[in-house]
Amino acid sequence: MAALGASSLQSASQEPSPAPPGTSANSALINRYCVTCHNEKLKTAGLMLDKMDADHIGEGAPIWEKVVRKLRAGQMPPSGMPRPDKPTYDAFANYLETELDRAALASPNPGRVSAFHRLNRAEYTNAIRDLLAIDTNAIDLPSLLPSDDSGGGFDNIADVLSVSPVLMEKYLSAARKIGRLAIGDPTLRPDSMTYELSEYLKQDDRMSEDLPFGTHGGMAVRHHFPLDGEYVLRVRLQRNENLYVRGIAEPHPIDIRLDGARIKMLTIGGEHKGKAEGTGAMDSVDPDHNESQYERTADTPLEIRFPVKAGSRLVAVTLPNEFLAAENQRGEADIAVSSVTIAGPYNAKGSGDTESRRRIFICQPAETEPPFDSAQGRELVERRPKGSGPSGKDHEETCAKRILSTLARRAYRRPVTDVDSQELLGLYREGRKEGGFEAGILMGLRRILISPEFLFRIERDPASATPNSTYRISDIEMASRLSFFLWSSIPDDELLELAERGKLKDPAELEKQVRRMLADARSKALVDNFGGQWLYLRNMRTAHPSKDVFPDFDENLREAFQKETELFFESMLREDRSVLDLLRADYTFVNERLARHYGIANVYGNRFRRVTLTDENRRGLLGQGSILTVTSIANRTSPVLRGKWVLENLLGTPPPEPPPNVPPLKEKAEGGKDLTMRQQMEAHRANAVCASCHRMMDPIGFALDNFDAIGQWRTAEGKAPIDPSGVLPDGTQFQGIAELKKILISRPNQIVHTVTEKLLMYALGRGVEYYDQPTIRTIMRQAAPSDYRWSSLIIGIVKSMPFQMRRSRES
Repeated sequence: MAALGASSLQSASQEPSPAPPGTSANSALINRYCVTCHNEKLKTAGLMLDKMDADHIGEGAPIWEKVVRKLRAGQMPPSGMPRPDKPTYDAFANYLETELDRAALASPNPGRVSAFHRLNRAEYTNAIRDLLAIDTNAIDLPSLLPSDDSGGGFDNIADVLSVSPVLMEKYLSAARKIGRLAIGDPTLRPDSMTYELSEYLKQDDRMSEDLPFGTHGGMAVRHHFPLDGEYVLRVRLQRNENLYVRGIAEPHPIDIRLDGARIKMLTIGGEHKGKAEGTGAMDSVDPDHNESQYERTADTPLEIRFPVKAGSRLVAVTLPNEFLAAENQRGEADIAVSSVTIAGPYNAKGSGDTESRRRIFICQPAETEPPFDSAQGRELVERRPKGSGPSGKDHEETCAKRILSTLARRAYRRPVTDVDSQELLGLYREGRKEGGFEAGILMGLRRILISPEFLFRIERDPASATPNSTYRISDIEMASRLSFFLWSSIPDDELLELAERGKLKDPAELEKQVRRMLADARSKALVDNFGGQWLYLRNMRTAHPSKDVFPDFDENLREAFQKETELFFESMLREDRSVLDLLRADYTFVNERLARHYGIANVYGNRFRRVTLTDENRRGLLGQGSILTVTSIANRTSPVLRGKWVLENLLGTPPPEPPPNVPPLKEKAEGGKDLTMRQQMEAHRANAVCASCHRMMDPIGFALDNFDAIGQWRTAEGKAPIDPSGVLPDGTQFQGIAELKKILISRPNQIVHTVTEKLLMYALGRGVEYYDQPTIRTIMRQAAPSDYRWSSLIIGIVKSMPFQMRRSRES
């Protein structure tokens, strides 16, 4: 029955074709071209093909899958060794894949993810957002919870998401803070949060679409105000090396806004304090004393106190442009914002009417006056008519049960049992004794937020499952798998309701839900979490090109690099483009700073816009500054890192880890002449131990060497011209990045296979094993007619055996 269930997930059109006749010829092929190196005596790369049966491939699937990967990459036999002609070569690779797929169909293995899969920090953050309608940017969850370990390049892999006593303490602390912010605890003490800007960020333009036109510098932040009350906002400005506030020789206005409306215009600068305080004469000891004190403390008065209604609100601090041109003409350092601190609440007036409270308090006890939205002219919560049904304590508990059960259903991603409800009601009663109805709800909410049912994705083997058997997961479990794959968050009500009704077993309904979820804004999690890790975008935060070598690199360029690739990858998903457009797309996204860096004309302002690329070299991921910077080192390019990145993330053939004690590159020839990077690498490859790996990485890295370590195009390294030519392991020659991309695009299987494999790993939350490879090939065959559109790959993964099924625990 298990085999039948697995087979039903694949259409008949994907079933492997019959085995070709005369398979004994395959053994002869192996003996002639492979066994020379891969035998029991030499054990090259730990592979002994002389012991393998080429006529019964399924019996050695783990080994043969490795062989297939090498064959599809053109890496076997190695360069310089005898190689069969291309038709024979391809026919043997096809034979291996066909037999492996046939064996997998006969004995399906969907793998097994850990039964308790902890939410990583990003998933926890998004779950809080969707459960309680709190803008998590304003809570600063990264300061509450530690970063997660990674496995296989992703931080959502179940096996590495461990739990420690320290982490549980942090979850308890986070639950206390989040609960009070969501409900609006009137006893909340004043707290503060500081938003900082890097000193290396140039603030000579409009910094955000949330800031008004005609301004420069500053920031716009979304801050959560927990209660109606008064709050204090403090602005601090950047200082020079002497700790003097910059650019205050003349007065400057500072515009402070709340939700787009100006609440205050402050002024700083233009005050000369050369006289000693309390006297009418200049200070005879140090005439500049008070002047210097003013320059050090000039921004201290930049503080306002203002009333705010509770909720998530946009706070903006920026500088009008009227003094910018005059400063630039005088050559002065511009005034610039260093940080904005928001503290409060003071003189709290109450919890207010926030989206969080509306999400939580779906009912109110009869004797409690519900909040009223005068703007919409309707009650936001239910109010029970007087004199109808139970009253007092009984009705309070009815309402409390409804509130907590609704929250628990969403948080636990499943129907709530009576045991769940009674546990939460017990905590509600404890809290109510101390502080009333809302204190009771807060107590229950905190319990929900630290429950294993919330913090873990739990998949239990059914009682009827025999050890080491295959079974289909429940619709409830499928809903969580789907939502954490596409949204990095909990299922919404529509998905959860369909799961409770058993509708996700219907392939048509399942595909409809995938398309709906991809169209939802929450699918940007695929960009931030999948793309951010797969493409190494998160590494941009820690990239530090040398200021001595690259003086033009600044925080504006760092941010622009990351934004470009995020927008580019998001466009791939939103427009449902082909995976191959990752390399061949003729467009990108730039603002003025990035366009100037790339040499693209007629782009002005800080706003990113889509532009068509006429330069073939710049097209696709391999021409983008983010990729080129994170694969370089501080003062130069790295053909090794760049070649390794392409092999690992696009071609799926990562080189082995380097041996210990690798000697450093020789930067100078024997006569003292500087060597180019290519010359240094060629000398390094003279070592036979190093050559085996570098012959795969270096040619690809050299193709990218026309781009310097921060992605600018160059034709020479010093006085020596760049040589971007190379030869791939199968002997294919190319000249530069444009030709290399054409070769890679002409061989789409490797790229599509790698993307599918990475997506499957991310979707399952476990490493991809040899027994998953037939599934990947099936998904690729299904996606081929659509030119490998992203939706085809994603839907193929969701409908696949590993995503819909699970292997039970071994006895």
